[in-house]
Amino acid sequence: MSNHLRKFVMPQAILLLGSIAGCVNWQSTENTAYKSAMDAKSAVAATSPLQPEIASSIKRNTDVITQRTAVASANPLASQAGLDILQAGGSAVDAAIAVQMVLGLVEPQSSGMGGGAFLLHSQGAGPTRRMQAFDGRETAPALADESLLLNAQGQPLPFFEAVVGGRSVGTPGVLKMLAMAHQQHGKLPWPRLFEPAIKLAKNGFAISPRLHASLLADAYLKLDPSAYTYFFQADGAPYPIGYILRNSELADVLLLIAKEGVDAFYKGDVAQAIVDKVQQHPKNPGRLSTHDLVQYQAKERKVLCFDHAVRTKVFEICGFPPPSSGAIAIGQILGLLQYAPTLFKAPVQGALDADWLHDYAQASRLAFADRAQYVADPDFVKAPAGDWRSLLDPAYLKVRAQLMGPTSLKQAPAGIPLGAQKSAYAPMPDQAEFGTSHISIVDAYGNSLAMTTTIENAFGARQMVRGFLLNNQLTDFSFMPRDLQGRLIANRVQGNKRPRSSMSPTLVFDKNTGALLMSTGSPGGEMIIHFTTKTLLGVLDWGMTPQQAIDLPNFGALGDPMVVEEKRFSADTLQSLRARGGQVRELALTSGIQAIVKLPNLEAPKKWISGTDPRREGTVLGQ
Repeated sequence: MSNHLRKFVMPQAILLLGSIAGCVNWQSTENTAYKSAMDAKSAVAATSPLQPEIASSIKRNTDVITQRTAVASANPLASQAGLDILQAGGSAVDAAIAVQMVLGLVEPQSSGMGGGAFLLHSQGAGPTRRMQAFDGRETAPALADESLLLNAQGQPLPFFEAVVGGRSVGTPGVLKMLAMAHQQHGKLPWPRLFEPAIKLAKNGFAISPRLHASLLADAYLKLDPSAYTYFFQADGAPYPIGYILRNSELADVLLLIAKEGVDAFYKGDVAQAIVDKVQQHPKNPGRLSTHDLVQYQAKERKVLCFDHAVRTKVFEICGFPPPSSGAIAIGQILGLLQYAPTLFKAPVQGALDADWLHDYAQASRLAFADRAQYVADPDFVKAPAGDWRSLLDPAYLKVRAQLMGPTSLKQAPAGIPLGAQKSAYAPMPDQAEFGTSHISIVDAYGNSLAMTTTIENAFGARQMVRGFLLNNQLTDFSFMPRDLQGRLIANRVQGNKRPRSSMSPTLVFDKNTGALLMSTGSPGGEMIIHFTTKTLLGVLDWGMTPQQAIDLPNFGALGDPMVVEEKRFSADTLQSLRARGGQVRELALTSGIQAIVKLPNLEAPKKWISGTDPRREGTVLGQ
C-alpha cells in the first residue's frame, strides 16, 4: 500500500458552479435577446453564479479497502442500507435500490423517487461480460411544447420562475428504471429492498449538516405548505442539525410500492396526487397528466465505450449515451488531450501544471461546443454521421485538436465529424444545470454499477407530495427553441422528450482482459463531466489512489471563463492561465465524487480500494 499512498490534498471549497443563460423566442423582435443568450458565458464572468447546492462542512477522508464488496454513496445511512442488502445476499442492483430509497429520505435536496437516474451495469468479465445502460431520465409531458419555458411575450422565464411550481416537473423515471434493472439482476425480493428506508422514515433520522445548510440557504422550499410543515419550525427556521426527522407519509408510499410494485406510484392515488400538485399550483401550473405517468417507460440503451491509452496500458472507458452528454464529452476531452501541445505532466503534491491546465481547458471548450450543437434525446435527434461514436473518432479529434493553440479559444466552434453533414441545428446557449447524487457499487457476484440520480436543482421544483419532492428536470431543456435565423435547437422542449443531461456514470475495464477496474461518477450539473474526468485522469493516468484523485482540486471550462476551485491554485498558476487570453474564475466547486477501484497489485485477498468526496457527506462501506 505504501507505494500507492501519496500526500493527502485537503480541499478548501465546496460550492458548485451554475452558469446563467438567457433563453428566448425566435421572432425578429427578440433577436437581441438571443444574442444575449449566446453571450451568456461572458456574463457569467461578471456576475455571481447560481449555486445549485449550498456549502456544508468538509471532512478528511481516507481510502477504504474491502475484499469482496463496496458501496459508495453520498450519505452514511444510505451506504449502510446498501451494505445490509449485500450482506443479505443481494446484488449490486438490489443494493442500489435500497441506497436510492434512503437517499431520497436523508438527502432530499439531490435525488428521490420524484426524479430520474442513469444506471450503468456490468455483469461478468472478459468475453462473457454484459454491459447495459438503464435510462430512467424524466420526460416532458405529452402536452409540453416549445413555449413551455417562455412567458406570454415569448421571452424566457427567469430561471427560478420556471423552476418553482408545476411547470418544470417532468415525468419521474427512477422507479420504473430500477424495477427494470431489478427484474433482470435482482436476487432479493423487491419488498426487502425498501425495508431500510421504511424503517428510517418511520423511526426518524438525524438531520445532517449538509441538509440543514441546504434548508437554511433555500428561499423557495418553505413556499410549499407541505415542505414547510415537514422541514421547518413554526418560526420559519429549519429544524437543527441532529433533529430526528420522521416522514410517515413517505413511509406509507414506500410500503405501498414495496407491496404492489411501481404501478402503485405511476397509477392510482399517488399518481393523482402528483398530477394535482403540478396542475393546481396557484402561480406556476404545469402540464403533467396521469396519462404521462401511466405511459412512462424506462429504456435500455447501448453503452458508449471508448479506448484510453496510457503508455503501454489500454483502458476501455464505458459511459452513458445520449440523452446524456457525459460519456461523449469525457471521451472527447481525453481524446483531444492525446494530441495536446503540452507533454503529459502529473500533479506534484496536488499542484497541477499551468500549461497542462490550459490544454485541458482548450479540449473542454471544443467538447462543450460539440455538446451544445449535437447532443439531445436520441429518440428525437439523429447522431452525426448516424453514430454518436463519430464524435469520438480519433481522426476527427486529431483535426479538432489543431485548434488547441497557445491562446485561449474562449468560445470554441462546433466541429463536423467525419462523414457527417453540417448540422441544421443551432447550438444551444449555456444555461444553468444543477444537482444530483452518485452511487457506485460492486457485489460478490461479479456485478458492478455506477448510477447517477437527480431531481435537478436543490429540492427540485420545491413541490412536496406524500413526503417526497418533485423534480424540475424540464429546465434542462433549452429555454429557447430556435436561434435568430429560425434554426431549431436540438435540446428544445418537445412532448415526451428527455432533456439532455451531464450525468456521467462511468465504468472502466482492462481492454485486454475485460476485467472491471473502476466505477465512478459525481453530482454537479455541467461540471459533472469535469469532476469525473479529473478522477479518471488521477487514477488511470497519474497512478493515484481513488481518494487522492478525488481530493485533487477541481477545474474545468464550459467555455470562457475557465473555473478553478478557490484557494487551491497558486497565484503564479492563475496568472499563467490568464496570460493566455482567457478569463479564470476561482469558485467553490462542490463535487460529490465516488470511486471504487480494483488494483491488481494490492496484497491478496484485498480487492477494492475506494474513495468518496470530502466536499460532501459520502461514505464507503463494504465487506
